[in-house]
Amino acid sequence: MTGNKKVLVAEDSSVIINLTKNVLMFENYDIVAVKNGKQVLDRLAVEDFDMILMDINMPVMDGIECTKAVRALEDKQKANIPIVAITGNYKNYTMDDFKKAGLNDYIQKPLDYDLLLATVKKHLS
Repeated sequence: MTGNKKVLVAEDSSVIINLTKNVLMFENYDIVAVKNGKQVLDRLAVEDFDMILMDINMPVMDGIECTKAVRALEDKQKANIPIVAITGNYKNYTMDDFKKAGLNDYIQKPLDYDLLLATVKKHLS
């Protein structure tokens, strides 16, 4: 048994973090939450994750910039981690924009938690 899958949630809204944690922990995922892209990179430097849920609009370093930084990491396993965008401003971006940044998928806000869970399972199966 390899243990639970670890999901890094990058989101500046405490409400969304708590709801996401509750949904995913109910399915036995281990969740670590951070508030900005710089914190994502700091955590990735010292910890392994199976997936990142990445808010696009965050302070300090946004989700697009952070995703590009993750994709540029020397550690190929970490550089290729599945990253799913979470955004309320999806109309400002096309799926092509997300793909160019290195994002694997996206979920729009307000979050549909059934879709969130299905998307996480899709990328972690």
